[in-house]
Amino acid sequence: MCLAGALTLASVPATAHASPDPLARYHRQHLTWKSCVLGPDDDTGKELRQAGAQCADVTVPLNYDAPDGRTITVAISRIRATDTKHRVGALLLNGGGPGGPTIGDPPWVRETMKDVGRRYDVVGVDPRFVGRSTPLDCHWPTGSFIRGAGTGRAGFDHSTALARELAQLCRTHEGDVLPYVTTRNTARDMDVIRAALGERRISYLGYSYGSYLGQVYATMFPGRTDRVVLDGVLSADRYSPRLLRSARAANRHALKDWAVWAAARDVTYGLGRTRDAVLAAVDRVQAAAARTPLSLGGHRVDDHLVPVIVFNGLSQDNDAAYGDLAQAVRDMRRAADGHAVTPAPWLADTLSFVLTGSGSHYGSVQTAILCGDVAAPRDPETYWRDVQRARRKDPLFGPVTDNIGPCAFWDPPREHPTTIRDDLSALLVNATGDPRTTYQSAQTVRRMWPASRLVTLRGAYQHAVYGVFGSSCVDATVNRYLADGRLPRADVTCAT
Repeated sequence: MCLAGALTLASVPATAHASPDPLARYHRQHLTWKSCVLGPDDDTGKELRQAGAQCADVTVPLNYDAPDGRTITVAISRIRATDTKHRVGALLLNGGGPGGPTIGDPPWVRETMKDVGRRYDVVGVDPRFVGRSTPLDCHWPTGSFIRGAGTGRAGFDHSTALARELAQLCRTHEGDVLPYVTTRNTARDMDVIRAALGERRISYLGYSYGSYLGQVYATMFPGRTDRVVLDGVLSADRYSPRLLRSARAANRHALKDWAVWAAARDVTYGLGRTRDAVLAAVDRVQAAAARTPLSLGGHRVDDHLVPVIVFNGLSQDNDAAYGDLAQAVRDMRRAADGHAVTPAPWLADTLSFVLTGSGSHYGSVQTAILCGDVAAPRDPETYWRDVQRARRKDPLFGPVTDNIGPCAFWDPPREHPTTIRDDLSALLVNATGDPRTTYQSAQTVRRMWPASRLVTLRGAYQHAVYGVFGSSCVDATVNRYLADGRLPRADVTCAT
């Protein structure tokens, strides 16, 4: 007892002036795990329950500069490791967006991981204000601010008015929390989750925007990552409210690939027997919508929306996704010809998302994150000039990728964007034709991080590959890394 007392007293002078951890109560919080099922219609919760997952709410501060102030909750799900003898740790997931929910992803990710999945606690996270976490909703009449600029100055002015209106709605309904809806705060939340789970380090799988979040977390919390997989890699130099500008050319290439696919199925869709004929059909639909909005199932689709619908149909390189887009173009062409059209399911869902408030929560959070992270130009004339230049290169997509958005009317971000660390040992995954996070973006991160490795899916216009596209080569490469923690000796290229 005397020895114990001596050791305790001897430590006092060294720690007497140490600052207490202001986040201690968050790091040490007890998580209450419960069923993920919220009600009889909760299909996500049922899938999680079937996979053996449980859910919990993690308490985090709204403002990390004032941790004793207002708190919010971040919802997580977890499928626990069953091979506890060889357990690696927790694998946190982010499916992108920004603003996309991830709490329902552990079952399919665990299945993709095959045997190595038994060695991880697979954790889905709905980031702050997303999904089942403390909600944010600006009460928008749309699920997305993304619009084309139309065909002239009047159309652009209409886009400017909409962007200003959406920004004002967010300021009116959620102005008190908007300054804290940022990637840096989401990364801070991730570290609270890490500590609350009792983990010294976490592994991470992030798709699309989630790849940027992973870079931010690894930079802000060095030494707290284990195995990191970034799929659909977004380089920090391209991340901003105008990030679609760098994807314009990739989307044009993806559109041409889809047109070849549709031309080979002219008997089914009737859009033309050649690539150029199919592309001309799309242009005719856009021209018709500019003259008179198309009537589709109670919705009116103008030249601001036609290119957004086409753009939205070009993220997945498979027959089902390509067929949905071909059916949508056929429906729009029939509407342009004056027919009464009941849109096919994919188009109907897209129109509901874009033209009603059903997706307001998603669009609100996505925009708040983008605007809260990086400042956008504020002068509408900047966007008008960019739209005019982009239109000359790509009349369909240029007015979408370079158009004005709500961030032009947003309050400045509270923090500067994160300067990403110079190097990290991570596994990067990207398809060469990715129309969202371009292959060039992945190559940029690969050059910045010499210790990393890049897995390339060649010849696919695909956004998100691991466990999504169905490449046994990509999936096996990622699973080997998750199993042993060793990156391939060199970059890997996989054929489609």
